[in-house]
Amino acid sequence: MSNDCCGGSHKKMLLLEQARQRIHDSIQPVSGVEQLPVRDALHRVLAADVHSNLNVPAYDNSAMDGYAIQGSDIPANGTIRLEMIATSWAGKPWSGTMQAGQTVRIMTGGKIPQGADTVIMQEDVETDEQFIQIGHQHKPGQHLRKAGEDIAKDAVVLPAGRRLLPADLGLLASVGATQISVRRKLRVAFFSTGDELCSIGEHLDDGQIYDSNRYTLYGMLKRLDVEMIDMGVIRDQRDLIRQAFQEASSIADVLITSGGVSVGEADFVKDTLEEMGQVDFWKVAIKPGKPLAFGKVQQALFFGLPGNPVSAMATFYLFVQPALKWAMGQTEVFVPRLKVKAAEKFKKHPGRLDFQRGILRMEDGEAKVYSTGGQGSGILTSMSRANCFIVLPLESTGVEAGEWVEVEPFEGLL
Repeated sequence: MSNDCCGGSHKKMLLLEQARQRIHDSIQPVSGVEQLPVRDALHRVLAADVHSNLNVPAYDNSAMDGYAIQGSDIPANGTIRLEMIATSWAGKPWSGTMQAGQTVRIMTGGKIPQGADTVIMQEDVETDEQFIQIGHQHKPGQHLRKAGEDIAKDAVVLPAGRRLLPADLGLLASVGATQISVRRKLRVAFFSTGDELCSIGEHLDDGQIYDSNRYTLYGMLKRLDVEMIDMGVIRDQRDLIRQAFQEASSIADVLITSGGVSVGEADFVKDTLEEMGQVDFWKVAIKPGKPLAFGKVQQALFFGLPGNPVSAMATFYLFVQPALKWAMGQTEVFVPRLKVKAAEKFKKHPGRLDFQRGILRMEDGEAKVYSTGGQGSGILTSMSRANCFIVLPLESTGVEAGEWVEVEPFEGLL
């Protein structure tokens, strides 16, 4: 299928959100599920809700080193002496029942004795070997962690669709989970096109360059923990590109190419996609990255990224990365944008949504963003230096220093 989004005016191109919605509507998450030990599940996507079989904490316990008492013993004014009768250690609780006028020495994490409902910090106590003295400034129930306060028995600990982070592994361990259901890894094939491209280690002839895009793609895909199929550099020949499409679509869930999506006579990717699959859209009203192709080859999703290295990375972050997360079954896929102060003037011509490369910094307690310098789509150093996109709206003519501007981090928050 095709549409009229390929004209020169931005009004005939898809806007960012329109393109994202078209991509989202085309995606069905992978259905395969596997069982993994918790320790092996980092960065995998949960296939089902995880429920707790117990309360966390499992019992009322102390948040402080101190003394367990009955809250009713706190004096209305002045002080009171309480008899110290035992000690409750973390992992070695005292099994007796405490009465009014008594106290039990307790350690952080120690189980609250029967009869007690309040903990007094050791710093707030005067003590001798048999008695403690406390004042009236305390409140019943203080410094107590209630059973189930963090996680109640039978509650959903983590929902399906969550990509597991380090804290999640600890959370799963805290409820005794040993094996969990995760979606299988997404299989992603990728290759570059162009007669001018060489892989690193090869000799460069006149007019040739090293293929950087496959290495940035590899890095970005590696962070997403997908199963990668690197198909190398495919020369600008119809038969070779057609063969690569056939091979990739037979083994991968997603095919990503870089280069060959402009209007040059030797750019065969678009023609091959139209011949072998479906073209959903071809151009998006953004800068850099206008010539972004999206469609399907057999059952594989297809993304044709521009050949310029900055454009390839920008379109990956803005479109491909969210799509891969959707295809993995992940529910949260976008990094929130932030409003910060522009540290300098940013120039822009109206007509496309502009994603300039920026350096987000804290200065004197305030977040500010600087430009990386030259913004050409071939200046890969701008992406290496940057940690965010500076997002300038479609009809914006630029931003003055000191004005508020939106930024979209792509390093450190993903």
